Amino acid sequence: MDFRVLFKFLEELQSNNHKEWMDANRKHYQTLRNDFITWLDGLDNRLAKIDPEYYSTPGKKGINRINNNLLFHPNKPVYKDHFGAGLDQKTKQGDFYIEIGISKGVLAGGYWRPDNKVLHSIRDAIDYDGEKLVKIINKKSFKNTFGSLYADGNKLKSAPKGFSADHEHIDLLKHKTFAVIHELTQEEILENDFTDKIIEVYKEMLPFRRYLRQAVTV
Repeated sequence: MDFRVLFKFLEELQSNNHKEWMDANRKHYQTLRNDFITWLDGLDNRLAKIDPEYYSTPGKKGINRINNNLLFHPNKPVYKDHFGAGLDQKTKQGDFYIEIGISKGVLAGGYWRPDNKVLHSIRDAIDYDGEKLVKIINKKSFKNTFGSLYADGNKLKSAPKGFSADHEHIDLLKHKTFAVIHELTQEEILENDFTDKIIEVYKEMLPFRRYLRQAVTV
């Protein structure tokens, strides 16, 4: 995958963000999309060798639409400024997310604003053995890679129903999103070892995602 060509296309698209331009450049877009899918397939194969519980996700299934959903976000541009995909995607929640964009790149994982059933399961797990999650997210290499747990600006002001305000893990319990993000620069994406970099981040994220995976399946 030649990400330089992808960046150039995305820059031109953002300067001509309308259906007429995309229709005129549809063939170029489809070529890039197919290249991205092929690249995702290779990455999917490498990730499957790391995690025995990995849910193989072909690139064609994992790739996201480039169109923004204008029905729910009418003020957004017609097209996104990135190519995105979710791998290890047994469901649409909890996957390993990859975003390659002109403003930034993103590697992310966890549960973004999960439904109430999933959220309750995660909180129950934290109530039972939250010290395991604390140990994972406080690990030095984890903090260096992701910083802190993504708060999403959407944490509860007070203790969630059923939990006391002085709970040992009350700060975690207040979260409504359980996810981590690692941002990438264009320079990193264009490096020859970019895929190796993704593997490193995936491995660092894996204990966190395993904890959540167990929480929502037990």
